[in-house]
Order: sequence, then structure tokens, then C-alpha cells
Amino acid sequence: MTDELTAYYSRMLTGTYDCVDRIVLNAYFPMGHSPGGFREWWRRVFGSDDNLDNEHLMRMAGRFARRLRAYAKEHSIEVLDCENAERKHQVAEAYLQNNPQARGLFLIQVSRFPAITWNVARGSNGITNIAKKKSLAYVNHYSFHILDPDWGHLTIKMSGHPPFAAQILLNGHEYVAAQARKKGIAFGKEGNCFTQVEASADLALVADTLRCEDAAGRLSQVINRWIYSACLCFALDLTQQEQSNFVYEYSLYQIEYSRNLLFARGAQMEQVFEGLIDRSRTALDIPQIKTIFGRKHRPQQRKSRSSQAPRLEAVVETPVYNLTVFKLHFGSLTLKGYTKGEHVLRFEAVVHNVRDLQCGRRLDRFAEVVDRLGGMLSRFLDTLCCIDTAFVPSDFLDTLPLPSQVGATRVGGIDTNKARTRAVLSAVSALSACPQGFLASDLATKVQSLEDPACTDYGPRQAAYDLKKLRGKCLVEKIGKSRRYAPSSAGLRSLTALVVLRERVLKPLLSGVSEVRQGQPPRYQSEIDQQYETLRKDMTTLFSTLGIAA
Repeated sequence: MTDELTAYYSRMLTGTYDCVDRIVLNAYFPMGHSPGGFREWWRRVFGSDDNLDNEHLMRMAGRFARRLRAYAKEHSIEVLDCENAERKHQVAEAYLQNNPQARGLFLIQVSRFPAITWNVARGSNGITNIAKKKSLAYVNHYSFHILDPDWGHLTIKMSGHPPFAAQILLNGHEYVAAQARKKGIAFGKEGNCFTQVEASADLALVADTLRCEDAAGRLSQVINRWIYSACLCFALDLTQQEQSNFVYEYSLYQIEYSRNLLFARGAQMEQVFEGLIDRSRTALDIPQIKTIFGRKHRPQQRKSRSSQAPRLEAVVETPVYNLTVFKLHFGSLTLKGYTKGEHVLRFEAVVHNVRDLQCGRRLDRFAEVVDRLGGMLSRFLDTLCCIDTAFVPSDFLDTLPLPSQVGATRVGGIDTNKARTRAVLSAVSALSACPQGFLASDLATKVQSLEDPACTDYGPRQAAYDLKKLRGKCLVEKIGKSRRYAPSSAGLRSLTALVVLRERVLKPLLSGVSEVRQGQPPRYQSEIDQQYETLRKDMTTLFSTLGIAA
């Protein structure tokens, strides 16, 4: 998938690739999540439900723990008791780094998390009620860290209480790295990122396999390979699994999709990214930028050829250079950009709960979800490029105040001298990155948040009228037959240019020209301050020549 931002900076890139990053799935046994189904499953396992009570449920959880620790001791697998706030994946990666010979199940971590558990009430005549406990109980969860030959490092976190719900964590970069090794593609990998790729096109083709229709089959295959034989076996042996027909179903929970731009020079990448943030932060109304400080400067050139040998092993990455991250949150969807390693600029689309995409959560919907995330990420980068390279056509300012036509309705023009109009333009620019567009009510809320005195009574009715005027000038488009709107590419460039020209060029210049400056200038000035000062002097001379400056 292509976007305008990647094409704009293509001359600085050595390659680019898209990759599905973090994948989180939920595994559940459907029969075990309803009272009647749970009772029937118990009968299949033990022959009857005479021993179905809270005591035997606790015994089953205790047997799970004893079997697991006995097996780990016999096969020299380390079992770690961890705190809830501990970064378990980082601990496992450090263990892998110290034990490169590890294969298969190599580490088990135990921690307590809340989970839904069953409460069985019995009377003199047997079971009177089976229901899930009203409050979540903290029970032991076991994180099985597995090194798979096709998927690399994956984690299965399973509850020790029936019906043994589980969560599977995989990483698309680990899968691509394993497949690239098999195909003989040389690469350098630092943490969760490919930093050196000799054949970026070949690597991109390998990464695209996670977007194919059969990607769901690959996911189910690797999960089934381990979840029954390496995790569930501590609760139910293979005979009991077959006897009770215990089969997991999988649903999508969280997915990350990233676009990675590989720059030839790290210093050039930092300059591009910092400028992109500086120019788009105000327009997108990003409230906070987080920076992790490291070294002052990135390397100006790549390392010598002798040190460019591909590193095929994953390492734990530490932020050595200044790491700046900016994020935009839209409900359960997050769009973010940050630098990764010395030469990689990464943009991500993260859905924290696939349910909110309203396209289904079953595993066979994986390709569709990934396509949606890829489309959202492309639109986000197109928006960044439009804001970063604003442009005003030659006749735009002359035609903007003139009336226009929307269907059979005649609407008025747009007067940028009005405070309400300027607030609307700023709000539309801030909402331009919304992955699924915005409603008139969203625009009204955004305008009110600007706290402009002229927009205190601004509501959805005024927003709908202003949107119709923007549609008449082809600045905003309606998305299909929905009630959602999105600015067009040309319209967003024009809107951004209008706001920037007025707020960051004309107002500072006119204010600087009219004021009498006294005293010495600051000893240290930033580059933009120096440019403003030079432009102010030139504008003063121009105004004097034109006779409009006293």
C-alpha cells in the first residue's frame, strides 16, 4: 500500500515495508461459558456431575499447578513467580538472549489476574444453581513462553481455573524474520524492527503474506500446535480432551499494523520527523509529545561495511537516541509515529479492541481487519503529508467568499475574517486524522473545546451549516451515504495553508513591524526566530516602499 508521505520522502529512503506487528487473540471453550454447557462438559470428563462443586473446581486448579511445576522440574524449565506490573515479555526476551539454545517451551511465568470463575450451589437434591461469580476473582494465570520455528517467540497466557480461558500473543515481525531466514534474505534486526535490509522488496513480499486470506489458517495452525500439547495438557490429558470434545475457538482482540520507512541517514530521518511533528502538531491538536532523551545526535553515516553483517537474532532494544513519540487516540484506535533504531521511522495503527471496528472478531476476519488498519494508516499518512506540504491555489482566496452550490441548495461563501470561520477551519484540520471521518456533532464539540468567545453557543446545527459551505468549496467531502465527513486532500492542504498563513506568518509579521523594538536582541535565537527577524526587516522595507507603513 502506498501513501503520499512515503512517496514525498522516497528519495531519502533505502526501502519500506508494511508488517502486522503485535497480534493478541482470545481462546475460549464455548461450551464452558454457559451453565448448562459447563455442566454437560463436566459430565463428559468425569462421567457424572456428582462431584461438581466449588471444592472440586479448586482441586482442579491446584492439580493444574502441581502438574505444571512437576513437568517443569523434570524438563529443566524455569518457573518464575512474577508481579502483575512486571514486564513479563521483556523478562522472557532477556532469558532468550542468555539462553540462545532454547527451543519450544522454555519459560513459564506465574502471576495473578482477575478472571471469571464458576460458583456451584448444591443442596440436598444435588445442584441447585450454577452461575458465574458476580465479582472477578484473582486467580493464577500461567504465561507459557514458546519459541516456534515458524513464528519465533509467542506467549500463551492461560487461567488455571476451568474453562481454562487463554490469551495468545504473537508478533508479526518474529514471523517475518523466521520466514526471511528460510528464504535466505539477509537482514539486520534490533528488537522489534528490521534496521538493515539488503533486499527490501523481498522482505516486503514476505511481510505481505500476513495480509493474505490464508493468514488466519497460519495463526490457527501455530496456536493448535502448542495450546493443547504444551498448556491445556496440565489440566486435561489428551484422552480427556478428546472424550469431552474440548476444542478452543479463537477471536481477535488487539492488532497493530505498522509502516516502516528505512532512511539512508539517521540524522536526516530525525530532521524530517522533528519537522513533521512541529508542523503538524498544532493542526492536529496533539496535546502532548513524549520524548525519551538519550544521545544528543544520531550517527551521520552508516556503520562501516565490516560491521554491517546481518544480525539474525532478536535483541532487547534500549532507546539510545532521542526517541520522540506522538499519538492520536480515537476511542479504541490509536495512530502513532516514532523513530525505531538508528534509521527507521515507524507509523502504526493500533486497534485495542477489534469489536469496535464492527467487522467481526472471529479469526477468519483477520485479513479484513488488517486491510482496514492498513487503509486507516494510509489515510493518516496522507493527512500528515497534506498538512506538512500545505498549498493555496492562485484563485483560492478570491473565490472563497463567493457563494456556491451543494446539490440544489445555494450556500454562502466562507469569510476567514470571522472568528467562527477560523475556529471551524482549525477544528476540521484537527479532525482530519479521524480514521472513519467525523460527524457534525464531533465538529461542534471540537469547536467548543477551542474556547473561542465567538463559539460559546456553537452546536451541531451550526456545524452542519458550516460543513455544507465547506462542501460547496470542495474542501470537505461526505463519506458515501453516511453522515460522516472528511476533508479532501486538496481541501486539507488549502485549509492548513490558510490557518498557517494567518496565525504563523501574517500576525507575527504585522505585529513585529508595527512594534518599536528596543534593547539588544537575544544572544541565542532559534532558526525560526532568525527567519522571522529577516522576514520582518524585508517586510518593513516593502511596506515603506508601498506607502502603507508609517
